[in-house]
Amino acid sequence: MIIEGKAITKHYNSLQILKGVNIAIAEQEVVSIVGSSGAGKTTLLTILGTLDKPSSGQVTIRGENVSALNDKKLAAFRNQNIGFVFQFHHLLPEFTALENVCMPAFIAKTSKREAELRAMTLLETLNVKERAGHKPSELSGGEQQRVAVARALINNPAVVFADEPSGNLDTKNANELHQLFFTLRDAFKQTFVIVTHNNELALMADRTIEMKDGLIK
Repeated sequence: MIIEGKAITKHYNSLQILKGVNIAIAEQEVVSIVGSSGAGKTTLLTILGTLDKPSSGQVTIRGENVSALNDKKLAAFRNQNIGFVFQFHHLLPEFTALENVCMPAFIAKTSKREAELRAMTLLETLNVKERAGHKPSELSGGEQQRVAVARALINNPAVVFADEPSGNLDTKNANELHQLFFTLRDAFKQTFVIVTHNNELALMADRTIEMKDGLIK
């Protein structure tokens, strides 16, 4: 298993969000996490993705107990192994699409030439290569989300976490993005963990995990 979570709990003061979740995800699996609002889906995703720490329990990714890493080691592990796609693309408005995609590679100390070559390859794969020199305000919503996906993939992460990735897209762009995840999985041998309210995407996944009241049903 590439990801394992054992007895994960999360509480904020007296409010308990996760109540002892156990989860295991295989390499190259596309998994959707579904459930009603407040079920704990996004909280689980952010903990599995190392953006937050559990109140108790343990998360292991690629054999590494990430729950035990200090902030510096965790940031380095995240940069090398994990990609994120959010509902809101979070592109930096002052930079071009190409520059936005290159950011994680620059953080990883990749040379400018190598980063830009890989970024252009990804933008071509995602059918937005001709938009590389444009800033986010000059891109459509679907194009911005594709650029965000390229940014998530730039360091060739083993796992990509996506939180409602098609939530702001129209049906056509949403369907294209959903299909894209499977194309990318096959091309780059990556694992995708996707929180979604979109039933079509959930049904496309290799496996659907349903959450209710802070637990997996």
